[in-house]
Amino acid sequence: MFELNINGQIVHSETDKALLSFLRDDLKITSAKDGCSEGACGTCTVLVDGKAVKACVQKVSKFEGKRILTVEGLSGREREVYEYCFAEAGAVQCGFCIPGMVLCAKALLDVNDTPSVSEVKKAIRGNICRCTGYKKIEEAILMAGRFFRENLEIPKAQEELHMNERFHRPDVAKKVNGTGKYVDDLEFPDMLYAKAVRSKYPRARVDKIDISKALAHPDCVRILLQPDVPDNVIGHMKKDWDVMIPEGGITRYVGDCLALVAVSRKESLEEVVSLVEVDYTELTPVTTPQDALRGDAPLIHEDGNIMSKSTLVNGDVKAALASAKYVVTKKYKTPHQEHAFMEPECAIAVPDGEDGLVMYTGSQSVYDEQREIAMMLKIPKEKVHSHSMLVGGGFGGKEDMSVQHHAALMA
Repeated sequence: MFELNINGQIVHSETDKALLSFLRDDLKITSAKDGCSEGACGTCTVLVDGKAVKACVQKVSKFEGKRILTVEGLSGREREVYEYCFAEAGAVQCGFCIPGMVLCAKALLDVNDTPSVSEVKKAIRGNICRCTGYKKIEEAILMAGRFFRENLEIPKAQEELHMNERFHRPDVAKKVNGTGKYVDDLEFPDMLYAKAVRSKYPRARVDKIDISKALAHPDCVRILLQPDVPDNVIGHMKKDWDVMIPEGGITRYVGDCLALVAVSRKESLEEVVSLVEVDYTELTPVTTPQDALRGDAPLIHEDGNIMSKSTLVNGDVKAALASAKYVVTKKYKTPHQEHAFMEPECAIAVPDGEDGLVMYTGSQSVYDEQREIAMMLKIPKEKVHSHSMLVGGGFGGKEDMSVQHHAALMA
C-alpha cells in the first residue's frame, strides 16, 4: 500500500504502478495525458513539491511523502489567470499539451514572477507542442506572470465578434483546466480493451496464426481474425486496404493487422497480445516509389502498383519552352513529412440497438469513418453514429482510419 498526497488529498495505491496510470485509471484525473509513455513529450507533467516531473515513467512508490499537483489542484485565481492569458495570447490549439505547459508555468512563476523569455523557454523545454509552436505559449506565460505580479483583474469576456477583432477560442478554458475530453479520457461501464496484433515484417506471407495460448488467458474475452470481418477490404480514397491479413495472405506494411484481441482488464492487454503466435515467410519489401515502378517489382495490389494516373495541361508547354529566353532543368524532391501529432490514435465503439454503433474517436473525417465502417460491417450508414471528441493534433494524419474500424468490429 502506497500513500500519496495529490491535490491536497491523501490517496492510496495498492500496486506500485506508473504514477500516470494511477492518476488516470484509479483517480480519474485525466488532465495528465499519455502522449508517448516514455517521458519525452511532457503531456503527463505534474508538479512534485513544486518541481515539474514526468508522471508516465516513474512509479507511485517514489512519491510517498511528497505533494503532487495536477491542474485540477490549481486555485481559482490561478485557473482564471491561465485560462485568460493562454486565450488572449492565442496559445491553445489542439490543447493536448496545454495542462503540462500550465504546470511548468506555475513551477516557474511560483518562484519567479518576472521571468525573462529565456527562463520561460527553459521552464517548458521538456514539453513538446506540435500545433501552436512555442512563441505564443511563452507570451501567455509572461502575461500570466504580469497578472500575478500586479494582481490584475481578468477583463470581462467579449460577447460579440466584429470584423478585424480578436476573439478567444470558445474551447480554451476546458483545454487549459483539463476538463475537455479526448477519446482516451472517456470510460463506459463494462468497457473492454482491444488491440491489434501487427505484422512483424513490411512484406511477408502469413503462414499460420495461432491464438490458442491467448484464448486460454483468463482475461481474454474475444479474438477476431480475417474470417470474422463481413467485408475485409475498405479504403479512404480507393477500396484497397485489408482490415486484417488472413493466413496465406501477404502483408504490405509493418502496421498490417493480423488479429484483434479484446480483454476485460487493460493491465493484461499487452500480455495477451504477446501470446498470439504468428509464423511468417519473410519476403523482400518494396520500399520506394521508384522500386515499385520496376518491371520486376512484386505487385503490392492485384491491379498493380500505381493507384491512379493524372495529366495536368495548361497552355502550350512546348511553345513556351521554345520561346523562353532561359530554360532551367532541374530535379526537385520533397521529403516525407510525418504528421507527428501528440495524441495517440484511440477509438471507442458502443453497440447501439441490434446492429448499430456509436463511435467516439479523434477522427478528422467522421463522414468517411461512418462510410468505411458501414462498408466493412455491411450495414446502412445510418446505423453508424460517429462523434469526434477533442482532437489532440492531426494535420491530416487522422483523416484515414487507424483503430476506429477495429473498435467498431469488436463492438
